[in-house]
Formats: sequence, C-alpha cells, structure tokens
Amino acid sequence: MLLFALFMSARMGIFQEQLYGLYGKHPKEALFYNHALPLPAFLLLAGDIYRHCVLFNNSAPMALPLVGVMVPKMWLYLAGNILTQYVCIRSVFILTTECSSLTVTLVVTLRKFVSLIFSILYFKNPFTVYHWMGTSLVFIGTLIFTEIIPLGKKQKVQ
Repeated sequence: MLLFALFMSARMGIFQEQLYGLYGKHPKEALFYNHALPLPAFLLLAGDIYRHCVLFNNSAPMALPLVGVMVPKMWLYLAGNILTQYVCIRSVFILTTECSSLTVTLVVTLRKFVSLIFSILYFKNPFTVYHWMGTSLVFIGTLIFTEIIPLGKKQKVQ
C-alpha cells in the first residue's frame, strides 16, 4: 500500500506542477480544493464517524492547559493530530510551488521514513530485515538524488 501511495503521490506532484505551469502558483487554493472536494464522500462513512464521536466523548477527561476546562482526551489528541497534519500538508503545498515534483516526492518520502522509524522506536517494535532493506533503499535513493553518489557519467561542459 505504501508503494502504491508513493506512486500516486508522485503522479499528483507532476499533475500539480503542470497545473501551476498553466494557471500560476496558488498553494492555498490547491490545498482548499484538495480537501473540500472529497468532503461529500465522508457521508458514506457517517455511521462510523458517529460511532467514533461517541467513543471519543466517552474517553477519559483531560484538563485544557491555561483554561482549566475538562475535555475528553481523544478530542484533544484529534485536535493535535489535525493541527500537525495541517502544518505538514500546507508546507508540502508551498514546497510544490518552489521545487520540482521529484524533490517534493523525495522530501515527503523522507518524512514518512522518519515517522516510521519514530513509530518503531516509540512503540518498541522489532526492527526487522525488511526495515533494514527499506532504510537502505531510502538512503541510497536520497544519496543518488542529491548526487552524493553519482549515477552514470557526467558530461563535461565546454
């Protein structure tokens, strides 16, 4: 699934690059449409969303810092997740206006890699041979892209 998502992300980056070339660079507008247009599809999940709202409401209460209001813990976690995801995705959309889609894909892949490593360490999961293989592929790809490891012969400019 991650490989499929990586290819789809790369394709979307190329598509955004083409759109920015045709219509100008408007990352806030692209961010809005990318998130507003799929909203009606969430109606298909309304029952599941409602069940999770009930679960969130029944989670242990937690005091909001500086305010002293008690809020269910899961709602605070969700708010924190939304905030950090917004900062991340907004940064990616701004990055697409400044860099090529290949650079953006590399940066996003490295961010996902760091998140995966953090998750493995935080939840104390085993670091398997597949993790090592993935790690080496990410680093080799990054080194090739940054031309620290040259791939092929460079032609001399005269």
